[in-house]
Amino acid sequence: MERTKAEKFRDLANKRVNKTLNDMRLIGNLANRSHYTYSDQQARQILSALQKELDSLKLKFRSGSGSSSDQFNLGD
Repeated sequence: MERTKAEKFRDLANKRVNKTLNDMRLIGNLANRSHYTYSDQQARQILSALQKELDSLKLKFRSGSGSSSDQFNLGD
C-alpha cells in the first residue's frame, strides 16, 4: 500500500529534524575553546549563516514553497 503525503512528510520530518538537531549540537561543540581556536568574526559568520537559513526555512513554511542551494564556507 502506498504511503500518503502526510505519512511521507511525518517520516521525513522526523528523520531530517533529528539529524539537523544532532548536527547543530556538533556545531555547538566547536565553541569549546579548550579544543579549538577561532575568532569572534568566525563565530559570527557561523551563527549568521545558521540564522539566515533558519529565517529562509520559516518563510518557506509560511508560503509553502521551494528550496534553496546556498552553501556555507568559512574560507581560509
